[in-house]
Amino acid sequence: MSCLTARTGRQRQRYEGHLRLVSGCIPYKFEKSVGGCNRSMEKELLVLMISSPSRDDLVFPKGGWEDDETMSEAARREAWEEAGVKGVLGETPLGDWEFRSKSKQNSCSQQGGCRGFMFAMEVTEELDSWPEQANYGRKWLTKEEAFRVCRYDWMREALKKFVTALSESRENDTIKELEVPLRPISEIEHQMPPQGCFGSHPSIQQLAARKSMQQMQMHCTGLRKSHV
Repeated sequence: MSCLTARTGRQRQRYEGHLRLVSGCIPYKFEKSVGGCNRSMEKELLVLMISSPSRDDLVFPKGGWEDDETMSEAARREAWEEAGVKGVLGETPLGDWEFRSKSKQNSCSQQGGCRGFMFAMEVTEELDSWPEQANYGRKWLTKEEAFRVCRYDWMREALKKFVTALSESRENDTIKELEVPLRPISEIEHQMPPQGCFGSHPSIQQLAARKSMQQMQMHCTGLRKSHV
């Protein structure tokens, strides 16, 4: 991939029965933005889509999976050729979808049938020049914008699956951060500071600390149960 030349032709194209095999990806990144009532900095998900001449709708980079490359290599190549980006590709595809090529949309024959595999790709590099730059423009969009302008229903389904998987992954990471080892109250009390002039009666600070720890333990237990 050192020279800016895209692959052409279908001599090495893979097929499964009458279906042409296609591989592509949803390039994404996180961009800091100001949001919320307190105007705090948040990370906003953006996805990269490409445009073609005389069309207002957009698509994700994808193309034929050839017999001298793996499925993931084909997805990376298409992202580079059509969108001019490189990045970290997901280990497994988001799924596969059957559709008809744009030239055979209205045909009743088996010709033009495709099976497309889509990955998620976190973008680490945006190139200034890429092989199909003359044919495709690229644009970063929010997920809401992407749903609205996406050309194909099957790509919209792939985007929905990606957003759902990403949300679940980030939620699980948050749960792991919140989890703390549950400790007996007696152990917590044993580590509290010595009592002051009130003799055997616990101080206001001790009572507050005890209540706070109990609430934390109940919260973590509830989170664990909700994700079993």
